[in-house]
Amino acid sequence: MSERESMPCDVVIVGGGPAGLSAAIRLKQINEELEVVVLEKGSEIGAHILSGAVVDPKALDELLPDWRDQGCPMAETPVTDNWHWMLSKGGKTSLPHALMPPLMGNHGCYTGSLGNMTRWLGEQAEELGVMVFPGFPAADVLFDDDGAVAGVITQDMGVDANGEKKQEYEPGMEIHAKYTLFAEGARGSLTKRMKAKYDLEANCQPQVYGLGCKELWDIDPAKHVPGRVIHTQGWPLSESDTWGGGFLYHQANGQVAIGFVTALDYKNPWVSPYQEFQRWKQHPAIREYLEGGKRVAYGARAINEGGWQSVPKLAFPGGALIGCAAGFVNVPRIKGSHTAMKSGMLAADSIAAAIAAGHEKTELSDYDSTLRESWIADELKKVQNAQPAVAKYGGDIGTALAGIDMWMRTLKIGLPISMKHHRDHEMTGRADLYPKIDYPKPDGEITFDRLTNVAFSYTNHAEDQPCHLQLKDRELQKKSELEVYGGPSARYCPAGVYEWVEEEGKEPQFVINAQNCVHCKTCDIKDPNQNINWVTPEGGGGPNYPNM
Repeated sequence: MSERESMPCDVVIVGGGPAGLSAAIRLKQINEELEVVVLEKGSEIGAHILSGAVVDPKALDELLPDWRDQGCPMAETPVTDNWHWMLSKGGKTSLPHALMPPLMGNHGCYTGSLGNMTRWLGEQAEELGVMVFPGFPAADVLFDDDGAVAGVITQDMGVDANGEKKQEYEPGMEIHAKYTLFAEGARGSLTKRMKAKYDLEANCQPQVYGLGCKELWDIDPAKHVPGRVIHTQGWPLSESDTWGGGFLYHQANGQVAIGFVTALDYKNPWVSPYQEFQRWKQHPAIREYLEGGKRVAYGARAINEGGWQSVPKLAFPGGALIGCAAGFVNVPRIKGSHTAMKSGMLAADSIAAAIAAGHEKTELSDYDSTLRESWIADELKKVQNAQPAVAKYGGDIGTALAGIDMWMRTLKIGLPISMKHHRDHEMTGRADLYPKIDYPKPDGEITFDRLTNVAFSYTNHAEDQPCHLQLKDRELQKKSELEVYGGPSARYCPAGVYEWVEEEGKEPQFVINAQNCVHCKTCDIKDPNQNINWVTPEGGGGPNYPNM
């Protein structure tokens, strides 16, 4: 074993997304002497950020009030008009804004690249003296003798696929901190361990997820309306008793961001979220925007959908969860960056006060309690039954019930009912109980196969390294995932990582093409036996999203 180098600091933040960077900026705003480290697994800040995005600037206004005049790219495109379409196979019906609660409006919001906004936040953090280290995934957690989090260990570099050290081997570094914030995003590998070690989900509903697939298009300038925001629901998921919806955002530079979210609680194991996204693009109302245009980028990411009732205990000795690591997405609004940023700011307030009082590695219970009294809680409580209502009663009835519940809560006459969730992997049905789905072949102009699209995520991993998609039991994968559930991994993965290879006279072989992985975490969530464990690969590996 090579002796690891160590580095002391006041606060280490795992994840350089909006939540982590907001926490870092706030810490330096409060006390510029604090030593703050941000670790980011992507090759650069923003490389792994994927979102629509329509951003509510509420938290940004609190953190950096002059952001519109400081070169933040999100300021380029304010939302100008807002549409919500109910799709049938060949038509659409616009849902009147008057039927929607005020919270669902996008007046005052902005649409653009969340990745570019995050890059800008990284610049602001570094100007304040935050030490930002891209390409350094946190792979393990340090604990003191009392069981408190004492920092993290970064990923070893230069290990081959057999676990042997290569000539260029470099051991990971120990980052020792008074407090550690986990800002890994949805389904973070270390966050999973913290939830288990400290039983953080003992008093909440399980987290549930959706898979969002996204493409960025250059479209015909005559069709581009800067600031136009379109959301859809209904077809094509209505045909497979699945739910979710699409978005089409007209952003800067003649581009539109288009995407499709499929809830991962679907029962039919023959459903392919990626191919449902491609089908959706062929709807006449969507296709008309894309014809004559060019796809320039692709990516995918899991999204928290559990809402308020799935928020776990947030603080534990020496550490806390912030952002999507905890799960603050407002599902009906399809927004989470503003709540993620605010959670990071609240955690920073708590940590700065604790350090000023001479504390370290304590439990930040005031962060947990303050957040549960903040506007994050007010907003998420209004929509807490929207996701489970649609999940239980389907798109049409569920949407109506969700709307009624949101209106009642907005008017402060809501019933004291918090609907429950079921873990996504538990909802997957046996393959023999559902019809196979015959998806159309891609046309290469509007629709594309997965491997072609993965090339537009600019994903790259060092070839000779341990597989970061850990299969716990290979025999279980064959006996259950394939023989009982029909091998859904080959369909739920939006990057073609998994395949069952059958050769004449031989047993089917489960192949993991880890080099394709876009770090969406769907396999970690949806595998019916929870037999796949996603861990961090070598630093800098994964997608390199431009303008996403």
